[in-house]
Amino acid sequence: MATWDDLVAYVRQTYDVIREEDDEIRVRLTYEDQRTQDVVIVHEILDRKEDWVQIATPFARVDEVDLHAVLTEIGNTLVVGGAVVMGDYLVLRHSLPLLNLDINEFIDPLELVTGSAEMLEEQFTGRDDY
Repeated sequence: MATWDDLVAYVRQTYDVIREEDDEIRVRLTYEDQRTQDVVIVHEILDRKEDWVQIATPFARVDEVDLHAVLTEIGNTLVVGGAVVMGDYLVLRHSLPLLNLDINEFIDPLELVTGSAEMLEEQFTGRDDY
């Protein structure tokens, strides 16, 4: 899988797509306990020449959690992804180069990022909003 179009075709076939635009596709993952996590998969161009894909999923509003506690938990437990503030939301995200991307190099980070965000959302908000 080496192009954005190839990745989008795979995502459409494999996941529950809830929204799609030119350089963005959103999917909803549903877990065994019926909790869900929405994830945004975005096509990015690095330095105007390299194609990358970014996986991002919100898990809390910044003003509703103890930011220090959240970042400490992320630092102690996460292997893939990092936390960022995007507007009013805390988001876990991870980026990958598309060139020579093998499907497992996408699936594993997607599942790790979304699963981690789901765990953080439940732990720090007690809800299932995202």
